[in-house]
Amino acid sequence: MDLLTQGALGAALSQASCLDKRQIVVAGLCGFLAGLAPDLDALIRSPTDPLIFLKYHRHFTHSLFFIPLGGVLTALCIHTLLKRKWSLTFMQTFLYCTLGYATHGLLDATTSYGTSLLWPFSDARISWNLVSIIDPLFTVPLAALVLLSVFKRQPCYARAGLCWALLYLTAAGLQHGTALDMARELAAERGHVPTRIEAKPSFGNILVWKTIYERPESFHIDAVRAGIAPKVFEGTSLQKLNLARDLPWLDTDSQQSKDIERFRSFSLGYIAQSPQEPNRLIDIRYSFVPNDVNALWSIEVSPDATADAHAKYLTHRDNPRDGLTTLWGMIAGEWVRRL
Repeated sequence: MDLLTQGALGAALSQASCLDKRQIVVAGLCGFLAGLAPDLDALIRSPTDPLIFLKYHRHFTHSLFFIPLGGVLTALCIHTLLKRKWSLTFMQTFLYCTLGYATHGLLDATTSYGTSLLWPFSDARISWNLVSIIDPLFTVPLAALVLLSVFKRQPCYARAGLCWALLYLTAAGLQHGTALDMARELAAERGHVPTRIEAKPSFGNILVWKTIYERPESFHIDAVRAGIAPKVFEGTSLQKLNLARDLPWLDTDSQQSKDIERFRSFSLGYIAQSPQEPNRLIDIRYSFVPNDVNALWSIEVSPDATADAHAKYLTHRDNPRDGLTTLWGMIAGEWVRRL
């Protein structure tokens, strides 16, 4: 999730475990910084390989088995820098840092991006598809309760923040199940038998969900508003990527071909040719408008590239305001019109 949420949840768990009220502030600081630390893997970049971060972001630093080492490394850095300014022993610093660090991978797994929680035993990316990477309704109350815990020097507020996080994720799980049921019903109405089906929360909320179901040759993308005033927003369909048909010029031994397979793995197979740009391959799972196929990122290949040339990685944020306006209409359009 976003950095504020990661830090706030790490701080909340560290504060909640604090038995000495005088340590609330430093415990929160340790948890906050440790809660951010796993995302340092974003610094793993290569000037020659634009796709390397797809493998290493949310990888080993996010693993459940890396937590003790992550806690030690974070505690060493923080304790070395700040030990003269507080009275914590190294073991206390280690405890608070490890608790904060432990929240990061699990929180990321609640989103739809995928997290390597079981590395080194498995590289599988686990995603529970419960919340968006940015969700103010989840984050603001949590952060506010963490701050209250600091100002009041009372761990009970941090514990309330953890309760809020659990309640919100539970509600998201119920919404997720409802969205999946609505997607299954929609597929059945069309006479389709999906081979795979997913529901992902749209940006910043757990009311409207992007649904994707897969058939042998195609993907079908729609959106549903689950729970309150349920509604289906029918979308579109795309043919699944077929290299022989879509990119007949591609050398299967080239670096571009290898990059396509890396992107396919990262996208969990949800990859298709862009309707607008034939040489762009899109990850259909993510878009501002949930029933749309205007992907947030893609890779671009070229028939003129050399055999060792990499595909280009592209992000697409051309008109986020228009997309968010459309999404807001899906979330609350009917109620707004009634006011």
